Amino acid sequence: MTLAVSDTLPTSLKLEKALKLKLASGSQEIDILHWMGRTALEMIGQSGLGYSFDSLLEDTEPHPCYQAAKAFPWAIDCEQEYLLPIALKIGTPRFRRWVLDRLPIKNWHRIRDIADTWDHTTTKIFEEKKRALEAGDEALANQVDQAKDLMSLLMKANMEASEEEKLPDAQVLGQCMVDVVSEGTISFNLTRFILMARTFVFAATDTTSNALSRTLSILATHPEVQERLRVEVTEARKVHGGDIPYDHLVELPFMDAVCRETLRLYAPVTKALRAYDPNSVFSSAPASPILHSAQRDAILPLSTPIKGVNGREMDSILVPKGTRVVVSILNANTDPLLWGPDSLEWKPERWLAPLPDALREAHMPGIYSHL
Repeated sequence: MTLAVSDTLPTSLKLEKALKLKLASGSQEIDILHWMGRTALEMIGQSGLGYSFDSLLEDTEPHPCYQAAKAFPWAIDCEQEYLLPIALKIGTPRFRRWVLDRLPIKNWHRIRDIADTWDHTTTKIFEEKKRALEAGDEALANQVDQAKDLMSLLMKANMEASEEEKLPDAQVLGQCMVDVVSEGTISFNLTRFILMARTFVFAATDTTSNALSRTLSILATHPEVQERLRVEVTEARKVHGGDIPYDHLVELPFMDAVCRETLRLYAPVTKALRAYDPNSVFSSAPASPILHSAQRDAILPLSTPIKGVNGREMDSILVPKGTRVVVSILNANTDPLLWGPDSLEWKPERWLAPLPDALREAHMPGIYSHL
């Protein structure tokens, strides 16, 4: 998604304009998390769906999808985390919806309404593009053909596919992982990619806004770092005669160090469940996307020996079949044995020097540096 991400500059400029207008009358307190949430949704909407959710004007109400994305983390509780995978195996989707509408559980109704908001919005966007294409709207056809957002790429790929390989609209929108897999009409990898069309926009909004807000908060409390970063960006702007191209922006060393260190110490997602892999020891069944567990007994080697409850030292542990496997991103990112005694300190400079040997040898499977 690098190409799409590089096109988010107009959204950043809209945010800059909105904040300048808000501060035109003088200094005041700003709810930066609110503004970052709206900005993140707009950026993700543009790159994921090719759709503008927010004009980022002071007197406009945030899009309902913004409210849904912010409400979702608070709507999930432990009870639903265990019951939902079981409920998904009962009857048809229509039957489950009928039962859910009649259950006197307000929090479940909140999740239903959140899902409905995103379902109706993404379906509307998709249908509008599809109708225009079918009606021979040449301008929109060219727009979809040249677009870099995820939905347009999916639509283009589906339109170019043969009749045997072409997917129904519901599958392109990734409405139901379980139903698509059970039909056996497409491969599992492609199914997951299609599902990402919705998951990408929904999940990325909250994490992106939290990461941006945390970064700005830390810079506000570290004026010396803020000044050093400002000097680096100012010099880069002089070199490029204005706005810095995306490919050059991500190469600014101190900017990169600030981003890495913030994500290390304040990861928006503090834990992860093992993803589905039918050939892996740790996986989850397609019908149970929330509960991830070991599919067979396994011996897990430890990088550092630990003592058991009986006082014996162990360098490996038995993971019985059915054990839930949760990876703590927070602990991995702050382990002093890997990062050193200052692992709990926010120090961007650590990324400008060689990282500890223990960290490099640990081979942590992150997609961004060692995170």
